[in-house]
Amino acid sequence: LVAGLGLCLGWGCAASLSPWCLSAQLRRPGDFVLGGLFPFGKDTIKLAARSEPTPVICDRLFTDGLLWALAMRFAIEQINNSSWLLPGVTLGYDMCDTCFEPLVALQPSLLFLTRNGTRAIGVLCDYSEYQPRVTAVIGPHKSDLCLLTAKLFSSFLIPQVSYGASSEALGNAELYPSFYRTVPSDKNLVEAVVLLLNHFGWNWVATVASDDEYGRGAQALFLSTASTNNICIAFEGLIPTDPAEPEAGKQLDSTINLINSTKVNVVVLFAHSLPAQALLERSLALGLPKKVWVGSEAWLLSDIATSTPGVQSVGTVLGFVMRTGTVPGFQEFVAELFSSVAQEEFCQRSREMSGLGSAEELDTHCRQCANVTLGDIWPMLGVTPTQPVHVAVYSVAHALHRALGCTSKGCPKTAIRSWQLLHFMNTLPFEVNGQSFRFDQSHGTNTGYRLILWAWRDGTVTYQPVGDYDQSLYVRASQIQFHTADKKEPTSECFRRCQPGQFRRIKGFNLCCYDCTDCPENTWSSTDRTSCSPCPQHQWAPARSTRCLDRTERFLSWAEPLALCLLTLTGTAAALSCGAALLFLRHLQSPLVQLAGGARSLFALLCLLLQSLGCCLLLGRPSAALCPLQQPCHALCLNGCLSSLLPKALEVTLVTEFPRRAPRLLRWVTHGRAWLLVAASILTQVLLCWCHLHLGPDYLVADYESLPSEVLLVCGTRSWAAFALLHGYNSCLAFLCFLCTFMVQTPGRRYNVARGITFATFIYFIVWIFFVAIFATLRTVLRAVTQIGTILATTLGILGSYFVPKCYILVFRPDLNTGDYCQSLSEEQPEEERH
Repeated sequence: LVAGLGLCLGWGCAASLSPWCLSAQLRRPGDFVLGGLFPFGKDTIKLAARSEPTPVICDRLFTDGLLWALAMRFAIEQINNSSWLLPGVTLGYDMCDTCFEPLVALQPSLLFLTRNGTRAIGVLCDYSEYQPRVTAVIGPHKSDLCLLTAKLFSSFLIPQVSYGASSEALGNAELYPSFYRTVPSDKNLVEAVVLLLNHFGWNWVATVASDDEYGRGAQALFLSTASTNNICIAFEGLIPTDPAEPEAGKQLDSTINLINSTKVNVVVLFAHSLPAQALLERSLALGLPKKVWVGSEAWLLSDIATSTPGVQSVGTVLGFVMRTGTVPGFQEFVAELFSSVAQEEFCQRSREMSGLGSAEELDTHCRQCANVTLGDIWPMLGVTPTQPVHVAVYSVAHALHRALGCTSKGCPKTAIRSWQLLHFMNTLPFEVNGQSFRFDQSHGTNTGYRLILWAWRDGTVTYQPVGDYDQSLYVRASQIQFHTADKKEPTSECFRRCQPGQFRRIKGFNLCCYDCTDCPENTWSSTDRTSCSPCPQHQWAPARSTRCLDRTERFLSWAEPLALCLLTLTGTAAALSCGAALLFLRHLQSPLVQLAGGARSLFALLCLLLQSLGCCLLLGRPSAALCPLQQPCHALCLNGCLSSLLPKALEVTLVTEFPRRAPRLLRWVTHGRAWLLVAASILTQVLLCWCHLHLGPDYLVADYESLPSEVLLVCGTRSWAAFALLHGYNSCLAFLCFLCTFMVQTPGRRYNVARGITFATFIYFIVWIFFVAIFATLRTVLRAVTQIGTILATTLGILGSYFVPKCYILVFRPDLNTGDYCQSLSEEQPEEERH
């Protein structure tokens, strides 16, 4: 006798539905009727008659279903008595038992879809004006049943609000547009479990799930989430939902043996109470060592699991249960109902009001009656979460309030179709007992979880709260006493955790078999990860680093020892150039200086001086303004020197190789007209410098790859064609001078001016052959060193081979500075012709 609902209605076994199932219907009319689907269990329910001395033994499945049904009726009576939510409108209910069976749940679902006042379902093209038997549906509890019924109700766009289905598949609003739930989804539960495992450092776990929609869905979510959070799954398995199946025992034994072989200390269990109880019972029977069992509300709060003999020895049981508030006045409501049920007049009125004949629609007949007392269900009032049912009813009531356009004075008497409620349920929040709720995009509400611990006191379990989860996890670890000898959390790791700056190098196919390897340079890792993160381009990191460091700039600075050596050589070259120029200036009219070119030699020394000082452009931090000037300055200075030597080289070759034509051509390469040749050559080089600046000048390069910890600042070559055009002209001048002088022979009594030009140009070619080969391949600070060295080597080579021997004669052998010894070839040739 389900007296707690205020209806003296017998429960019969409906043989046409299932040989185990108890099914019935409880109905109360109203302006708007809400359908209710509640589980009252199978034939495992055991009720004792009041006349017997033994107490009533009430199965948890039946107790939960009864309390949920009472919570729905309590909410409806509150709403009907309210003067502000639906004034002038009454809500009725049509409650049916699902028996935890899909086939049984399908039959009342089809009954709810029948046209109001009939027993037929209309087959229409347009259901916008269709009025079903109920306006909305509350329930059922299990995800398996909701996946079946939600397809039916979504086809008619009838709002269905579940108070227990947590499967993530039901969150697809496109497949189930009218399905809602007042509990968090499995995705939220899995996130909380993963955070708990990470909190205690458990990265080697086993996971077991019941072979139903809830277990498979939650386990799949856990596997995908765990893999992205560095948690390794040693074993994953499914257990049968019905322990009475013939192969259930073998499957349970196999699962336990595999868990034992993995040596894990943590088992994550997603299952309902019956399969969870069977697994724990077989674990104790097979002597499975104590583990940490992490579970969910589906079995943690079940008296079926806690009543397993010896379950205290299973280890430490932790898990998450939905964080729900209390429903004010509900306990008083239940107590008042049970006191009223004792009166026969109340039961008679209940039969007349509900119409017992309606139960015949489900083919259920009363065969025997039993009694349930308040004492049977009172202990479960503080355990069974009834707020989700309460919130589910109020969500529909608030949607009706907005759809009808109710005011404080009343609600208009207008016809409302079920599909019209969906808009208001999707968009607007609602308030229940001072707490605000709102359905998210997946039509669910996330109220958070409490972390509870099975704490045993004198053989009785208490559910001790030890933490909370609401987007983030808070654990009161000091309140948790584990099953270990020191009461501390056990370890459950495949291998040791890698140190900061290391990563896990996977071995083979098992993600949990790995070696800890140091992160290479320019990568970092701060946690136990499977790979190292690369540093940004502007940063670097040494091997086994936990963070990236900013790169320092690298260039040839003035303070470096190498730069100081180069500056010393630069000063030496500049000093030699100045000394030679002063010496030549002092003996400008002497035969030796005139033989060397006279004023043109001074100009060549000036160019060498400027070329030496130009090395300073290559020292210090390069910039976008300095880089384009380096190559043109060097090329112009070198061109000025070579252009000054060119007239003398041409003079020598004309006299020695073309003696008959020499008298007519010598005037263009000697005396004042030789300056025209110098000017023309320099002007040509200026034009080539202009082309270089427009075709592809050097530019500032920030090189992050050549050096491990520094950013190399160098002047890069944008166009090698422009570079070759710029320096190729000087090479042509040098080659022309070399050709004009290297075969010239002078009598022993004469000074051989051609030999100095030959050696000067020969040194130039040797230096530039090495320079081009090295300069094109270098990407370090030595690039600038190479260019400075090339400039200084060329300068010192020309000075040493052409000017220094003449300075030696001017200073130490002035007796050779005579017209006979230093006679020009163009002056002595006519004398030879006369002979």
